[in-house]
Amino acid sequence: MTQILEIRDLKALAKRRVPKLFFDYADSGAWTEGTYRANEEDFSKIKLRQRVLVDMTNRSLETTMIGQEVSMPVALAPTGLTGMQHADGEMLAAQAAEAYGVPFTLSTMSICSIEDVASVTTKPFWFQLYVMRERGFVLDLIDRAKAAKCSALVLTLDLQILGQRHKDLRNGLSAPPRLTPKHLWMMATRPRWCMKMLGTKRRTFRNIVGHAKGVTELSSLHSWTAEQFDPQLSWKDVEWIKERWGGPLILKGILDVEDAKIAAKTGADAIVVSNHGGRQLDGAPSSISMLPRIVDAVGGEIEVHLDGGIRSGQDVLKAVALGAKGTFIGRPFLYGLGAMGKEGVTLALDIIRKEMDITMALCGKRRIADVSRDIIADYAM
Repeated sequence: MTQILEIRDLKALAKRRVPKLFFDYADSGAWTEGTYRANEEDFSKIKLRQRVLVDMTNRSLETTMIGQEVSMPVALAPTGLTGMQHADGEMLAAQAAEAYGVPFTLSTMSICSIEDVASVTTKPFWFQLYVMRERGFVLDLIDRAKAAKCSALVLTLDLQILGQRHKDLRNGLSAPPRLTPKHLWMMATRPRWCMKMLGTKRRTFRNIVGHAKGVTELSSLHSWTAEQFDPQLSWKDVEWIKERWGGPLILKGILDVEDAKIAAKTGADAIVVSNHGGRQLDGAPSSISMLPRIVDAVGGEIEVHLDGGIRSGQDVLKAVALGAKGTFIGRPFLYGLGAMGKEGVTLALDIIRKEMDITMALCGKRRIADVSRDIIADYAM
């Protein structure tokens, strides 16, 4: 591939360079993948107003997310197994995000640990928390994130139980991955990936191994992760997590107006409209289709972000126009990482920034802060 011009170019290259079981993990949705597809497709239904003969000079995409300055309204979403898309993946993505001036969010289920990422960055990153049955481990995670000076905690609400993803089952992917002859063959066909992985010691869930009680190696990690996600997680848990954390708190996984109203009263700093990238409840509405009504319901009380389906800068601009203060991108940066490592993450951000900047200008706006529903064709009628 001689020219990489859009996110799907990075996706095609990543597919050729990342072993199938790990590429499919990043690229899969639950059951029929209907919600996964809707997340992308519903953006295309939103039409923009073209404006002419307006001053398009001195444009700026700079804004804030939860009061923190960002070069554009984009954060790298928390994604599990990122370090299996490319060796030391979380560390490389965090460095790229820091250089770009956008937040990086480290997943609880990362390959590189909180401490690994902190060791290669100079500015605070965000940490995403899954609440496990073992509360002592959860408290320790929060304290480790505080010690690493993470500047926000992203509490994921929509993974109390795991949605079924057919691709992972067919590929025999487990958490952590178990190496079988089938898996070894998938890896052997990706020699570039293998050489990078041989050069790192980070090949397991380093936030968990050595930190969770009794988890010291792969076999114990597998049994621990299989039973640890807490199906009893409830709104009352947000209170003690917020108190223990003591800093900016973002609640991720809101897709319902009533849930948004409850979330707005928790004292959290922001909510993320999200269906977990279509990986949990298949048949749920797309994130972008729910954004306007959630913004209308709670936008005056709490900052609203959007996650799910973003594949271009135009998608980011549409989300901002419909009321999102910021957006999260997962798959776009994973495609870049799998395709080209750190350089690929930067390229993904470059693509999104350029598309957003040009589109904003052609819609007659010079500052992202001035973008509102008046750039959406349906709202202008």
